[in-house]
Amino acid sequence: MEQFIITPTVRIVLIGLYIFLFALMGIFKILQIMKKNVDNWLIRTRSFIFITIIFTVAVCSCVVGAYLLIGLLSYLALKEFFSFTPTRTTDRKVILWAYCSIPIQLYIIYSHWVVLFYLFIPLYVFLLITVRMVIASNTDGFLKSLATIQWGLMTSVYALGYLALILTIPFKYNPAGGSVGLLFYILLITVTNDFMQMFCGKAFGKHKIIPKVSPNKTWEGFLGGVIATTIFSMVVAPFLTPFSSLQAAFAGFVLAIAGFFGDVAMSAVKRDMGVKDTSSLIPGHGGVLDRFDSLIFTAPLFFHYFAYINPIVIARGH
Repeated sequence: MEQFIITPTVRIVLIGLYIFLFALMGIFKILQIMKKNVDNWLIRTRSFIFITIIFTVAVCSCVVGAYLLIGLLSYLALKEFFSFTPTRTTDRKVILWAYCSIPIQLYIIYSHWVVLFYLFIPLYVFLLITVRMVIASNTDGFLKSLATIQWGLMTSVYALGYLALILTIPFKYNPAGGSVGLLFYILLITVTNDFMQMFCGKAFGKHKIIPKVSPNKTWEGFLGGVIATTIFSMVVAPFLTPFSSLQAAFAGFVLAIAGFFGDVAMSAVKRDMGVKDTSSLIPGHGGVLDRFDSLIFTAPLFFHYFAYINPIVIARGH
């Protein structure tokens, strides 16, 4: 069965990540014994270790396993999205089409039809669901329903599909870590940004940044996350990417800002719908969309940034 190339530097980063996570869990355990209020942090760390193990096993086992995991991620995200957004009874078949787009998109990516991937959800699926909704002949709430379904597809399927597209980048463009290194890089950068924004916000946050959208977000948390992520990007980039120090710093800076807006964009949707979490699937984190909402913005931007500074050719069948 086809497997990805796992370089020594990728292994070093993974080992370091596991050491850090288990050490962090040990610290929280000690603090819990000392009667400190760290229960939520402990639950979050356990969940993150579980997620990390799943991603590690899936990506390091075989190519198909990695694609199936990303497909499952998109399915769960789309299911959560439709669970709290309003749809009409006549849209049920359209929503079924939306779910069917997930395996089709994965096949397109796996076959290296990059141009078709760019157009499939934003253009062809958009046209198909529009035609299907017109045939249903229900004009009440037509535009709102169409926009809701397409927004769900763009975020949960198309944007997250870039995680799979990153895995198609040929090894020669990144000898340090291959496509797996690039995938772990964007995941680590995004999670680090989320964690540091939350940590800095809780520790130093005083000035609200977008109180009507996300009351807990502060300027201190935002700036702390951007600075920490930029530094972390420069540290980890030589192990996982071909970036220079300047390129890594710019990537960390831009992705930190993008991750913030991915987070608050989903917060705006949830606030509009009157829900706190998209689901309770991941203890301490909420749902898949709660945990991976930042990737909606960071994954596409990272792929195109990498393709810009390292012009890549991904041909069908190669």
